[in-house]
Amino acid sequence: MLKTEVKEHLERDIIPFWQGMKDEVHGGFYGYLGYDLKLCKEAVKGCILNSRILWFFSNAYLILGEDALLEYARHAFLFLKEHCLDKEYGGVYWSLTYDGRAEDATKHTYNQAFAIYALSSYYDASKDKEALKIARDLYCLVEEKCKDEYGYLEAFDRDFEPAENDKLSENGVMAEKTMNTLLHVFEAYTELYRVAGEICVADKLRFMLDLMAERIYNPKLGRQEVFFDRTWNTLIDLYSYGHDIETAWLVDRGLEILGDASYTEKLAPITRTITENIYHRAYIDHSLVNEAENGVVDTTRVWWVQAEAVVGFLNGYQKSPKKKEYLDAARDIWGYIRDYLIDRRKGSEWFSELDKDRKPVAKPIVEPWKCPYHNGRMCFEVIRRLEDAS
Repeated sequence: MLKTEVKEHLERDIIPFWQGMKDEVHGGFYGYLGYDLKLCKEAVKGCILNSRILWFFSNAYLILGEDALLEYARHAFLFLKEHCLDKEYGGVYWSLTYDGRAEDATKHTYNQAFAIYALSSYYDASKDKEALKIARDLYCLVEEKCKDEYGYLEAFDRDFEPAENDKLSENGVMAEKTMNTLLHVFEAYTELYRVAGEICVADKLRFMLDLMAERIYNPKLGRQEVFFDRTWNTLIDLYSYGHDIETAWLVDRGLEILGDASYTEKLAPITRTITENIYHRAYIDHSLVNEAENGVVDTTRVWWVQAEAVVGFLNGYQKSPKKKEYLDAARDIWGYIRDYLIDRRKGSEWFSELDKDRKPVAKPIVEPWKCPYHNGRMCFEVIRRLEDAS
């Protein structure tokens, strides 16, 4: 039932919704649909949004094999190539005006990572060598401009002078480095390595796995830390449940692609512990609560956290088949998504958040961070992982 329902939801709801967001006039995809389902065609277009849509349609094509999906991916690719890339200073802008001009010229490592991720998948789908070249160029730029001796720096102005990391800092701190950005650089490099197989990229994956094991992961608390200064000193007592369960399966995926037994031996116990702790600490009322700051739990049910929980628990079950409770949890959380988080209003997709009583919070359906990356990926992973109907 899980695979069947998720595949139907992908084909009947998510794909048609995002096809409908295509901007035929100015390129790319519209950047904002309010909670009231009013489309703003002149809203800012986030470059992360466009990269994630490129990734989504590329993988939808790889999963379903429908030529029309590849055309939507190409539409996103052309917008990225022609508008999101800074042709003078290099790299990907933070955001654009609705008609494709730079709106916020900030260069953020997180944003470069998602472009690499998307372009690598698009190359896999299309075999367009130009996409792979751009991905490699961005990889070289990140390694040259966005790194110090301790790891990946985050925020820069247009010509890559350091800037405050306000876009990836939250909870009252200004972080020079974050677990979130490191995770998504790792994710992007994993995909680039999968499609291109370059040894230098594998070395960077090992570097990041060492950081995750030795600097990000807190063995005493059995969790990841979130916000750091430049030398990886943690800045706040914050437990991000969604990022932990996402990390568990993304690291496991990276270990599979890397194929280095010594790193699997080093990291696999950590991903197992993270999964187990999330199951016992955050899986409440058929869903995952959001986070805990200074021990105080935020009970909001955030859309992407639920999507990552389905994949994370399914991954945990596949890594440890005796842990049938993880498979049950994946099915249970999908039921919560199906019954409460999917917005059944015509012309909508998923609600952004629900309160503890399962009531929607009035936040946009589409905005620069709300896109088909997490819920689309949940669908792809369920389909890939459950070859037989379950």
